[in-house]
Amino acid sequence: MALSREQVIDTAVRLLDEVGLEALSLRRVARELGVSAPTLYWHVTDKRALLDHVAERLLADHWLATTPAAGQAWWEWLHERALAQYRALVGHRDAALVVAGNRPTPTSLPAVDAVVGTLVAGGFTAPEAFRAIIIVGNFVIGSAVEYHAERARPSPAPVEPDAGGPDPDAFPHLAAVLDAGHVAGPAGADHEALVAEGLDLLIGGLRARGVVPDPAQPGSPTEVAAAAATWSK
Repeated sequence: MALSREQVIDTAVRLLDEVGLEALSLRRVARELGVSAPTLYWHVTDKRALLDHVAERLLADHWLATTPAAGQAWWEWLHERALAQYRALVGHRDAALVVAGNRPTPTSLPAVDAVVGTLVAGGFTAPEAFRAIIIVGNFVIGSAVEYHAERARPSPAPVEPDAGGPDPDAFPHLAAVLDAGHVAGPAGADHEALVAEGLDLLIGGLRARGVVPDPAQPGSPTEVAAAAATWSK
């Protein structure tokens, strides 16, 4: 049976989880498929092209809902999509590193255009919408990289019960942070909560920049010059 691009991508995704990005190569994929490396060039031109397809596969579910649900505001939709992307990236080994720097394949262009179009319908120009998507996406990818980096760190040595935190006289602000319990854990729910808060700040900034909801039409924003002043009060 002839080898298909889908088989190549499926094998690459499996190997990514098993051996990581550094050990993933066209030669390794070819060996797993029982073919010679040059055979893969019928389907992908080089490793970077393969990684673009892998990135698309890792985020396949993320691209399914490219428009808001009925009555859903664009900022809620953007937050929901960004958090779904984060969860997809932390669900696979080195996924964030694969997605970082990738370029859309022709297959994904309709979904990308639909995403931009959703923000254009919300009051953005097309260039503004594209920049907003890049900015939010970079934050999500960076957060996922941090998640995996923290998980890769060796477990810290046990802390003596009486060791306490930083000296409050020398580091009063850090001591106050620790006393309040506002330190996210290295991974898991605490880290996701921090990402969600960051998305609130980023997307809230986009709304404050000049697009606010029209009370008469939920989810349909209106350009107003007073938006920034409203947020500054």
